[in-house]
Amino acid sequence: MAQTYTIGALAQRSGVHVETIRYYQRRGLVDKPERPARSIRRYDDDHVARLRFIRQAQALGFTLDEVAELLKLEDGTHCREARQLGDRRLADVRQRLADLRRIESALAALLARCESTKGRLRCPLITSLYSAPKNA
Repeated sequence: MAQTYTIGALAQRSGVHVETIRYYQRRGLVDKPERPARSIRRYDDDHVARLRFIRQAQALGFTLDEVAELLKLEDGTHCREARQLGDRRLADVRQRLADLRRIESALAALLARCESTKGRLRCPLITSLYSAPKNA
């Protein structure tokens, strides 16, 4: 007989909070097993695997909407579509990295100006934040 779990045990086993499991159920990412008369719902190892899949996909930056798309494609015949989702996620990650590098460079330059202006009343970092264009 297969191992079954209460929602609390499922949460522990999968590393996902009970309320998160309920949220995923409302979003349609995880099914809600039938509740036997006068009993509690019992979850199985498929639920554990599904929750771990969701956690891992989120750790790679996929949104819950994208996770839902991936779950629809999991039958093994939609590798091209799953690849396209992965390609979009990778492009987004690369864009964010480029943005972070730009931010790092700008902050480093501002902080270097702070070091070179000892004794002045106006801090170059704070001054530049006041004078920055709206969409900078």
